[in-house]
Amino acid sequence: MAAVAIQTNPALPAALAEKEPITISEEPLDLAQTLEAPNPSRYLITSPYPEPAHQLDLDSVNEENRLLALALVKMRSLRDDYATAPYLDTFNWEEIVETLRALARERGGHRWRETSFYIVAFRSQIPPTTVYSDLGVLDKAAHAEAVASGGFLKYWFGSPDAEGRNLATCVWRSREDAIKGGVGPAHRKAAGSARHLYSSWQIDRHRLVIRDEIESWDIVEWED
Repeated sequence: MAAVAIQTNPALPAALAEKEPITISEEPLDLAQTLEAPNPSRYLITSPYPEPAHQLDLDSVNEENRLLALALVKMRSLRDDYATAPYLDTFNWEEIVETLRALARERGGHRWRETSFYIVAFRSQIPPTTVYSDLGVLDKAAHAEAVASGGFLKYWFGSPDAEGRNLATCVWRSREDAIKGGVGPAHRKAAGSARHLYSSWQIDRHRLVIRDEIESWDIVEWED
């Protein structure tokens, strides 16, 4: 059972110059060409928001975080009931880790050292009175703010089901980054609107552990 906490700024479940984006499609691609071409782009689209302010600067993180962010572009839901399904069963983690291994090989056999990442799973329910586009405006502003704070590797969210339930999830370099990313004015504005937009919400927190040489991995309950 994952640790649960009440979210104080639920419009974004994170808390806690011209840029040319890298994109990785669902089709097979030459990973070596993507990563090793002369003057590769520094900026990666890591969320449903493609604009420059929402992109990850790959030069701002170390190699382990950079490679995981690239692999997480492949992240997708495996089931329609993601709003209520167990987190580990919801996403294509095996495919993500296989992509990560391929990326490490293409980086000249990068020796991956065991690294942990902080995951937030935000489960919510909105009432029929909520205008989803209003929620989106708050979420987008808070996301840009969180990206600017650093260490935000991935943001995914679904669409509400027939009962208004939904899932959003973030992968962060660390819990400290998540906390730092959730304290700005856009998050405060979202927090002030929360009681009008959501009928309920909760936070599940997880630790993604990827061990030496990417030989094994696990997603476990986060413990402070």
